[in-house]
Amino acid sequence: MSDLSYLSPTATSPWHTYLSQVDRVVPYLGHLARWVETLKRPKRALIVDVPIEMDDGTVRHFEGFRVQHNLSRGPGKGGVRYHPDVTLEEVMALAAWMTVKCAGVGLPFGGAKGGIRVDPKQLSLKELERMTRRYTSEIGIIIGPQRDIPAPDVNTNAQIMAWMMDTYSVNTGATATGVVTGKPIHLGGSLGRVKATGRGVFVTGREAARRIGLNLDGARVAVQGMGNVGSAAAELFVQAGATLVAVQDHTGTLVNPKGFDMADTAAVLKRDHGIGNYADAGRIDNEDFWDVDCDILIPAALEGQITPARAQRIQARLVLEGANGPTLPEADDVLKDRGILVVPDVICNAGGVTVSYFEWVQDFSSFFWSEDEINVRLDKIMVDALKHIWDTADRHQITLRTATFAVACERILTAREERGLYP
Repeated sequence: MSDLSYLSPTATSPWHTYLSQVDRVVPYLGHLARWVETLKRPKRALIVDVPIEMDDGTVRHFEGFRVQHNLSRGPGKGGVRYHPDVTLEEVMALAAWMTVKCAGVGLPFGGAKGGIRVDPKQLSLKELERMTRRYTSEIGIIIGPQRDIPAPDVNTNAQIMAWMMDTYSVNTGATATGVVTGKPIHLGGSLGRVKATGRGVFVTGREAARRIGLNLDGARVAVQGMGNVGSAAAELFVQAGATLVAVQDHTGTLVNPKGFDMADTAAVLKRDHGIGNYADAGRIDNEDFWDVDCDILIPAALEGQITPARAQRIQARLVLEGANGPTLPEADDVLKDRGILVVPDVICNAGGVTVSYFEWVQDFSSFFWSEDEINVRLDKIMVDALKHIWDTADRHQITLRTATFAVACERILTAREERGLYP
């Protein structure tokens, strides 16, 4: 794929999905619509070469990216993913969704995202560290506690954030814990961060279920993707009385109408890094996952999973987007026509960036909160944000996704207008 592919994105690309979502919100922006082009291009996109010496003495080059989509409301905020399919266009879309997400919940951040095109499973721990440190040095010219704050994403974790923080600190000559979030607790990380995104999915899902009259006690839940987000959300729904009836990840698709045992599920995930060897469930074809009879569907894997064809097959009453961009715009229309409510990614999975904000604030003050305090603050922000978005959706008779974009884009473009253009 050309690095300029975003100029003519394909119909199924993440950037095309994002642009389509922006187009749908223009009628609700009033006089701010004159600034809408601001949302359709990134402020800054950096492509870096990441050369490292492998354990066998050879030198390999990896391609890395860091995109700052919009900084009108504050420093950039967004994760770093390591994945063989990472492209500039994908990172641009993810950065743009972060802009909308941060504004939608009222955080003083802009949107950013990063990634390296690599399969981290093929690297040793030392190779992974060398790659992370070189990437951090290469993007060090645009990141910083008041400029752009990376965080974990697909295939990255607290250890990688520790290496990033250390590398940036060494290069600048002073410890800067606030340059990344999602760090280990003893290096300035926040309690509650690991499960924060999944908790946000649960909190918004609980509120949405209440509004549509869906009782969580006995509700059937299907989850795609059992990483931090999917597994944490599943655990919380089961604690609320729901039944986890289907799970899909890179190791296969399993179903059990009587429900998965969460302790056994957690043990298998910890041991195998996948659900495939869970014993008390039947295996079905991956594509049949979309036909599973359930009340709540949680896509928590990668973008572009719910196509129009799959949207016709979904049996759930409620779709909670734990992943970024899992639903194509045309599939959104299908779900709406079928009366299936979608709580969109830009509010549903905003729990992670919200607790990242808490971590950033705690790092600046060197004063840390308890996990109970974190969860109470998180729940209030998520509930209040969803209420405002829902009121907007009811007022304009639009979907929750378009309403989230309306609320967020109004905030972003108001900041753009009030700051003005320089020079």
